[in-house]
Amino acid sequence: MERARWFVWLPVLFGLGISIYFWLPFEPGLAFALAAPAVALSLRASWTGGLAATLVTGVLLAASAGFLSAKVRTEWARAPVLERRTGPVEVRGYAELVEPRAGRGQRITLRVTGLGDRAPDARPTRARIRTLKALEGLKPGDSVRVKARLAPPPPPALPGDYDFARAAWFSGLGAVGYATTRPEILVGDGRAPWTQRLAAAIERVRQGVGRRVVAAVPGEAGAIANALLTGERGGISPATTDAFRNSGLLHMLSISGLHMVVMAGTVFVAVRVLLAAVPVLALRTPTKKLAAAAASIAALAYLLLSGSSVPTVRAFIMISIMFLAVMVDRPALAMRNVAIAALLILSLVPESLLDAGFQMSFAAVVSLVAIYEVVAARRAEGGRWGPVGKVALFFGGIVLSTLVASLAVAPFAAYHFHKSQQFAILANLIAIPICNFVVMPAGLVTLVLMPFGLEAAPLSVMARGIDAIVWSAVTVASLPGAVAHIGAIPEIAFGLMTAGGLWLALWRTRWRLLGIAGVAGGLACAPGLERPDVLVGRDGSLVAVRAPGGELEALPARQAGMELKRWLEHDGDERTAPEAATGAGFGCDGAGCTVSIKGALVAVVRHPSAFADDCLRARILIASVPRPPECRAPRVIIDYPAMRARGTHALYIEGPDEIRIETVAESRGERPWSKAERYGFSYLTSPRHGEAGWDGERRGKNDEFRSPSTSGGQ
Repeated sequence: MERARWFVWLPVLFGLGISIYFWLPFEPGLAFALAAPAVALSLRASWTGGLAATLVTGVLLAASAGFLSAKVRTEWARAPVLERRTGPVEVRGYAELVEPRAGRGQRITLRVTGLGDRAPDARPTRARIRTLKALEGLKPGDSVRVKARLAPPPPPALPGDYDFARAAWFSGLGAVGYATTRPEILVGDGRAPWTQRLAAAIERVRQGVGRRVVAAVPGEAGAIANALLTGERGGISPATTDAFRNSGLLHMLSISGLHMVVMAGTVFVAVRVLLAAVPVLALRTPTKKLAAAAASIAALAYLLLSGSSVPTVRAFIMISIMFLAVMVDRPALAMRNVAIAALLILSLVPESLLDAGFQMSFAAVVSLVAIYEVVAARRAEGGRWGPVGKVALFFGGIVLSTLVASLAVAPFAAYHFHKSQQFAILANLIAIPICNFVVMPAGLVTLVLMPFGLEAAPLSVMARGIDAIVWSAVTVASLPGAVAHIGAIPEIAFGLMTAGGLWLALWRTRWRLLGIAGVAGGLACAPGLERPDVLVGRDGSLVAVRAPGGELEALPARQAGMELKRWLEHDGDERTAPEAATGAGFGCDGAGCTVSIKGALVAVVRHPSAFADDCLRARILIASVPRPPECRAPRVIIDYPAMRARGTHALYIEGPDEIRIETVAESRGERPWSKAERYGFSYLTSPRHGEAGWDGERRGKNDEFRSPSTSGGQ
């Protein structure tokens, strides 16, 4: 019986190969990636006997194909990345994306055509620049000139954390920064490539729709309506975003499966009803298939209008496969269709496997389809349902689907965001029916009537529904204990819970219940992650130590709030960055600070005058300035060049002379997206003292380093 389910495991095995590729600490060669599936094919051709041969060779072939797809995608996305901070420098390019910010200014993504005096093969393909003031009239496709300070995409805030630079690599984003002058639109600066002109035309339509929505519905409701119709979330205030996040409704603010299904499903039902109302068409045409075709076209239009973000593309692929199944007389809600969608997405965009949105959306869909299969089988055994039973089944289905989806995505939310929304089920029970039956249908009518200038009435209805959803988000988020902060969990725990959930959902016979053991094992391992005793930020301005009570205490540091916020989230600490950055426990003077952790004295040097004393007393020396070569007594030495080249350092004090160090550079490995800013310093290890540090001998005029406070952070 389970042989029919082997196919649905294909994307899981394909994804296993992708995860192995990204897990490697080095970049494998293309020849190796090509050889892996070739060897698997050869083994399959030569080993032909029995079930074991089929299973083993099938697993190897699927996993090696996933590995190869990830490698090919990496090479396909290869583009120059800025090597180090630079600027102010003149940047020229075509505006691909113009995003308003809730506070002020804009965020502009440029297709770079000029960057200072850099040669074309040395400048990034794309740059994302934040402006302090919005440039009126700026549209996608416009040629822009601006002076900006740029930097490479930032690395993770601590070892094992989310890697923005990796995501930027696959989107061709090679530089990020902020404008130092007002952007200037260049007229008569040549035409952009036709592909970019087409994308710009679509973007201008999106902006036009957004302007009319915000004009008709001002305020927060208009910003949310704009987000639901065009995918532009920049106008939503941080307070509202936090309320949606803390109530478990954040998924409603980004266009994904829920919105795509409701929008396309509404078109499907409406077209089928209209066709059924015409007897000639109802009797002579396959109305269900025509409605599915119309809904597919509507889904494509919604995809383009919404900005074609990765979550929306995933949702479009899934809904298109389901409508295709309807057109070829196959069941729409089937695990095989979900598997096809996952396999197609992973083949085209392998890096999406690491994306929290991909994991959570497929976790929800797989769990819902699995429950649907169980309920459908029970309904088939139980006969017909009466009117009361159908009503109970409808509302019970909302409760059950909300409960199942919430449980399915909970491990992913805990792993990626370190939070658990305790009343998400309550919030979704209120908000989802409003979204499904009021907000999104009104949004569809808005888009249909907008070309005729009649969008005001449906937008008014949409706004009332949005107000109700916002009320539910704010109310639920304000309940005591609405949010539980969860510390980072080990990868083994996350892997066990994921594998157990897949085993439970993808099989159909009773042995699927073995998946509960995997989930239970993951939950048992979840609290087992060791917490670092000392954390040192990548520029040395931020240092935090673990207090006797287990919480992090940090020294005050300017412009390090986001980094400290990530550290606190990783710890499961609900304090804000200012609350943690009080310097509690440190003894400080004008030259630096000291603190004792597990019997080891930690010295933080802010001025060269502190070296004379701290080099003799400290077991751990942290210096935001290069140390003198004669300073070698401390067990561990981390100075400014080390921080810049290796990223955040996490120190684990296992004894007076046993200090283990993990760095962001080590956790990322030598991959194309992890090329750190390199300087002329070599790593130093002393057999006599066993210290880890950097050779501070100057290698040249350009390798001299100063404290960020004296060099402007350059």
